[in-house]
Amino acid sequence: MSASLDAIIDLLITWGDDPYDEQVTQIEHALQCAALAAADGAHDALITAALLHDVGHLFEIMQARGPDTSVDRRHEITGAELLRTAFGDDVVAPVALHVQAKRYLAAVDPAHAASLSEGSQRSLIVQGGPLDADDCAEFLARPGALDAVRLRRWDDAGKVVGLEVRDLDHWLPVARRAAIA
Repeated sequence: MSASLDAIIDLLITWGDDPYDEQVTQIEHALQCAALAAADGAHDALITAALLHDVGHLFEIMQARGPDTSVDRRHEITGAELLRTAFGDDVVAPVALHVQAKRYLAAVDPAHAASLSEGSQRSLIVQGGPLDADDCAEFLARPGALDAVRLRRWDDAGKVVGLEVRDLDHWLPVARRAAIA
């Protein structure tokens, strides 16, 4: 599976109006995550990962003509595969690990776990629940894990109904700078 940056952005534009089990749409969520990453001083690649981390959901929505939240379709893996042809590991690794990062944070930070949206609480269960101690250590040893934890925090905070942030056109140059030639 491969996709150009333009095809990935087209997924976001075409299918981004779907809320996928949240109170905000996928595009609103993506833009909020990118804005949070930029406000936190993240580099272009991590801002891009924040913007595109749920592209796997969009691909699933496109394939099925709608979301299915009852099973774990491993959207993080689908998303990473889609992004791999346009971006390097500095974008792909945090995307591939952002679900594991949620499971990690649920294991080590009970306050964070309690703050998850209803949709994220439901998906946490479908995705296997909090990691155990051995899995936490294994997760932290993976390249990109700490960036994935940062991404996950933005992911969980980027679900504010009505929040005004910069539009997609603002983030496209950031994504183009992060793309591989």
